[in-house]
Amino acid sequence: MTASLDSALVLGLDEASLLGAFNRAGVLAPADVHVARRLGLLGGEDDELVALATAFAVRAPRVGHVRADLHSVRATAEAEIEEEVDLDALPWPDPETWLSKVAASPLAAVGEDDRVVAPLRLIGTALHLDRYWRDERAVAADLRARAAAGLLGGQDRGELARAIERLFGGSAHEDGEQRWAAAVAVLRGLAVIAGGPGTGKTTTVARVIGLLAEQSSRTGSELPVVALAAPTGKAANRMQEAVRAATDELGLSPQVREKLRMLEASTVHRLLRPRPDNASRFRYHRRNRLPHDLVVIDETSMLSLWLMARLVEAVRDDARLVLVGDPEQLASVEAGAVLGDIVGPAAGGLRMRAESREEVAAVTGASLPVEVLPTSGPAIGDGIVVLRTNHRFGGALADLAEAIRSGSGDAAMAALAGANRNDGVAWVPIDAGEAESSQLDGIRRLACDTGASLVEAARAGDGARALEALGSWRILCAHRRGPAGVASWNARVEQWLLDEIDGFSTDGQWYVGRPVIVTANDYSLRLFNGDTGVLVARQPAGVAAAFEQGPVSPSRLSEVETVYAMTVHKAQGSEFDHVAVVLPQPTSRVLTRELLYTAVTRARRSLILAGTEEAVRAAVERPIARASGLTERLWGPPR
Repeated sequence: MTASLDSALVLGLDEASLLGAFNRAGVLAPADVHVARRLGLLGGEDDELVALATAFAVRAPRVGHVRADLHSVRATAEAEIEEEVDLDALPWPDPETWLSKVAASPLAAVGEDDRVVAPLRLIGTALHLDRYWRDERAVAADLRARAAAGLLGGQDRGELARAIERLFGGSAHEDGEQRWAAAVAVLRGLAVIAGGPGTGKTTTVARVIGLLAEQSSRTGSELPVVALAAPTGKAANRMQEAVRAATDELGLSPQVREKLRMLEASTVHRLLRPRPDNASRFRYHRRNRLPHDLVVIDETSMLSLWLMARLVEAVRDDARLVLVGDPEQLASVEAGAVLGDIVGPAAGGLRMRAESREEVAAVTGASLPVEVLPTSGPAIGDGIVVLRTNHRFGGALADLAEAIRSGSGDAAMAALAGANRNDGVAWVPIDAGEAESSQLDGIRRLACDTGASLVEAARAGDGARALEALGSWRILCAHRRGPAGVASWNARVEQWLLDEIDGFSTDGQWYVGRPVIVTANDYSLRLFNGDTGVLVARQPAGVAAAFEQGPVSPSRLSEVETVYAMTVHKAQGSEFDHVAVVLPQPTSRVLTRELLYTAVTRARRSLILAGTEEAVRAAVERPIARASGLTERLWGPPR
């Protein structure tokens, strides 16, 4: 065992034990082992098989799963170290024996009876930590109840149809998907507006708010109280700006238009208001509901199961909840893939019950292909609309994104091989982490051209122009560290700029022209994790950090990093005119279809993809498979 792995080993753990074997192999982390041993000690359970199962249940949410399936975990587990490990050589228990031991243990409750309380919950072959089982069960119950409640009252169908026609204009043939989504969100207590970048999700949200506000205005009732929120401050700010921008394009009354312009978005945490005495609890919950009539959550794919449970329990039964996002993107870094689980079978097309389809078709004038479900079928599909028509980009960039989304490695390679810089896509088929600068001329030119504009604006003290230059491009990486990671690429770009820009210097922490990204929320400065800024010259001397929120003294910034390059996870919720994506080696565990799709769809106009064919194919053909039971709880067993 190499010294680099020592921090992953549990000191004093018997190497001959099951926990010891799986810990040494890198499958179980020290936290998994320690929690399993502590639970066994507290519960009076000393069986090795139960301890191993407990450790896998603890490991599951740490790596994004809601549960650990003891029947299939041998085939799906991965070592969390970079070295090759023969997982088949580990002492895996016989699944049936393993399950029987866990079922008989005082640490585990068996079945769905929530009156029985234990640290673990065994449902069939799936073992959950009790907290995650209860959260998944609660989310499913709350969403099913909202979906089953049917159409909300107070809607004049004829007036709604006229309002949709007025706000959308054009023809139902051209914008039928968006009309359908808007109508569903107005008519039902639960709506999901899903789709990739450029499909009109935010514009549809603005129209939903406009439709509800216009109807209230016409009937003389109070305008609806609206909450806009997203998982991160950056995503919330983008949503707020996009809704306000879309408002100006709609034919709304001055009163309604002014209301939409005044809307402010927040993070989901701030919306629910964390309690000062307990960061994991909120002021708004099942017994103290949010006061809003309409709650819209953007970038829902980034929500964890735990936060979704806290959100849905806090929304009033008579309020509308609209979930917006792209289920094909990266899921939360915590447990669950909630948006993807909710959309479930509807990802391939509309799946609604007949009466719901007829209601929506009547008020929209649009005829969309719908798989009609029986009246007794799952109600969840009645409120889900996936937007497929891309209004922002086409050509090679759209072809590549669709090939990745569909999981076709051959189609992805065909799109890359047939593309060129004029099409907006350039492929550099090299190992980006080991490449020489001469092999990366396209990325170097992008970095230096935009970097020169940024430095020029920063030297002139023009914060707005410097921010515009920074926001126009980005290098995206899968890892923070390593030769293809953010740290290496930030250093590489800095060296390129030093070589090309006369008088440019990176001496000191706060050099003029340094782009920075905030890594922790600072509510006093109204800066949030993911916000970006540039260090600009301040007259007559000194520097200031220019952010969209305004200038900030560098002395007040404590959690920032250089940001020529950033991780794909950090880029989620942002878009740039020009994007360079550098892929790690194909063996990287984080290289997945969702990561590559998210990276590629951050580009508005052009993309440079640096990575070997093996790395591209590995990503496209490796979807994230998060163990969860939410889809089945909402939609029923697979057909």
